[in-house]
Amino acid sequence: MPIQVARHLRREITEGRLSGSMPGVHTLAAELGVHRATVDAALRALEKQGFLIPQGVGRRRLIRLPEDSRAKIRLRVGIMLYDPQDKDLPFMIDLRHRLLEAGHAPHFAKRTLSELSFDPERLAPVVKKSETDAWIVLAGSREVLSWFAERTIPVFAIFGGMLRLPVAGGGPAKALAFRQLTRRLLELGHQRIVLLSDSPASHEEPGLLAGAILDELAKAGIATGPYNVPGWDGSPDGVRQTLDRLFAATPPTALLIDGVLPFATAQQHLSRHGIHAPQDVSLICADPDPLFEWNQPTVAHVGWDIAPLIRRAIRWADNVAQGKPDKRKILPQAKFVDGGTVGPAPR
Repeated sequence: MPIQVARHLRREITEGRLSGSMPGVHTLAAELGVHRATVDAALRALEKQGFLIPQGVGRRRLIRLPEDSRAKIRLRVGIMLYDPQDKDLPFMIDLRHRLLEAGHAPHFAKRTLSELSFDPERLAPVVKKSETDAWIVLAGSREVLSWFAERTIPVFAIFGGMLRLPVAGGGPAKALAFRQLTRRLLELGHQRIVLLSDSPASHEEPGLLAGAILDELAKAGIATGPYNVPGWDGSPDGVRQTLDRLFAATPPTALLIDGVLPFATAQQHLSRHGIHAPQDVSLICADPDPLFEWNQPTVAHVGWDIAPLIRRAIRWADNVAQGKPDKRKILPQAKFVDGGTVGPAPR
C-alpha cells in the first residue's frame, strides 16, 4: 500500500499538482483514506527518491523535482483561478488536459484571486512560493494583471482586464453582443435594463461592456445611472441582496447577469419570489453554458467559441518553453443568442 500512495504522490508532484511543501501526514491520510502509517512510509520513500526534503520534526517537507524528473517537464504552469470552483469549469478541465498532453506541468495556485481579495500585496507571496515557470490567470482584475505584467515571469490572461497591457491572453469581444442584446430589449419595449456584474465600472467611468449598454440606452433617450450597473460583492448572498433591493423599489424589466453561476442563483431566487422569465422579467446570461439549450425556456445569452482561446494558450505555453517571447492576444467575437428567457417588457 505505501508503494501505491508514493506512486500517486510522485505523479501529483511531477504533473505539478503538488508543489512548494507537502501536506502533513494527518491531512494526506484523511484525503487519501489510508492509515497514517501508510502515508508516513510513502513520504519516507519519496525522501529517498529525492522528491521531498525533510525540514525537521513538526515542519512540512519541501517538494522538489530531481534533475532527471525535471528534464521531462517542458514548462511548469501555475493557474491562478478567480474562485475555487473554477477548477471544475469544462474549459478549465480541457485546458489542463491539453497542457499535460503537450508535456507541461499545470497546477492550481493554493489561493484564488477572490480569496486574496485581488490584492497584489497578498498575491505576491503566493506567486513567490510557487515553483512555477509561467502563469495563466483567470479573470484577473486590471490591477492584478498589471502586477504580473511588471514581473519577468510570463503570464497568459484568460478574460479580465488585459487590454492594453503587455501580456499574452484572450477572451471574447463582447461589446458588439452587448449592443445587440440592448437593441433587442429596446425593440421589445424595455427601458429599465440592468447589468448585474461583480466588477462593474462606476456610471461616471463605465467599462467597455457596461458602456455599450449605457450608450445604447442613451441613444434611445433613456436616462442612465448607477441603477443600471449596481454591482455586487461577488457572493451568492450578494446576488440575492442586490436583487431584493432592485425589485423592492423600481423593478427592472430586463437583467443581464455576468456569469453562469450568478445567473443560476438569480434565476432561482427570483422564482422563489414568484418572478419568472420572460413574463415578469427578461433574463440574459453574459456567458454561455451547454445546459442553456436544455433549459425550458431556453436561456438567452452571450455566446462564443472557447476552442481558439484554449489553442492560443497551448501555443503560448509551447513558445515560452522554447524561450520565444509571446505577448499576443486573441479576442474571438461574441454574439447575442436570443432565447426563451427574453420577451416583451411587462406592463
